[in-house]
Amino acid sequence: MGTGLFGHRPAGVFAPELPRRGFVLIEPFPRRMRAIVDGVTVVDSVRGQLLYEPGRLARAFFPRDDVRMDLLEPTDAGERTASEILGEREGWTLRVGGLVIERAAFGYVSPPPGAERLRGLVALYWRAVDEWYEENERAIAHVRDPYHRVDALPSSRHVRVSLDGVTIAESRRAMVIYETGLPNRWYFPREDVLVALTPTDFTSRCAYKGQANYWSARVGDAEHANIAWTYQEPRRDAALVRGLVAFFNERSDLDVDGVREVRPGGPWGRPGLVAGSHIRERSLGPARVPVRSTVDS
Repeated sequence: MGTGLFGHRPAGVFAPELPRRGFVLIEPFPRRMRAIVDGVTVVDSVRGQLLYEPGRLARAFFPRDDVRMDLLEPTDAGERTASEILGEREGWTLRVGGLVIERAAFGYVSPPPGAERLRGLVALYWRAVDEWYEENERAIAHVRDPYHRVDALPSSRHVRVSLDGVTIAESRRAMVIYETGLPNRWYFPREDVLVALTPTDFTSRCAYKGQANYWSARVGDAEHANIAWTYQEPRRDAALVRGLVAFFNERSDLDVDGVREVRPGGPWGRPGLVAGSHIRERSLGPARVPVRSTVDS
């Protein structure tokens, strides 16, 4: 994602240059993954394959022997879709007891040469499942990419955040998170935040860091909605930032050791993107929020 090699705005280069169009990576994913729907385990596998495609988060595919295929019903042939790179794609509806989840799973009918590893494998859409587990740990948001790093480190650098020319946070004891594909994020002790923060009901979930809760800040007459966030119960990769406050450097001015940093681009800088009240776990790829209904309805 982001500036990662397979992201929307890759910062690195391949030398010689590799074509992004028509280029995917498939590799084994030997971690035990389980998917549970309505109390029923529909996937239990240590034989997954991860598919990496440009502009999308990695997705896990599983052998059919590790999937409750007896609970999957093929969709109508007319609903089949195609991938420009991987060819025709077939889909399934999942039925668990009286629960029906449409567009719950898919696979590739005849992967092209070089992608044969995907033949006969099935992927479940993340949000079609109630619970995912990696070994015995609950997995959230999307499958974790083994090449994605989240490094939280203490820093004594002089870090200052300002809005509309007003300093709103300043510290020499901030924590910084270096995360693959994302801008550096600076987390401040509450005592070093110089503006009143108002909690909102906006939340987001990260597979690596956990659930973030958001804050708005008023500077003068301007209300900056959801400009900051906190991980109250971070996952272990982000344990050092528990309870600290970070600000979007896409929407504020950041000075590190007296040097003004250029505001990064990307979706978090778009006006209104985080102005709503709540965001569910996000994953790049086709629109795929499952429609749930009961057989009796």
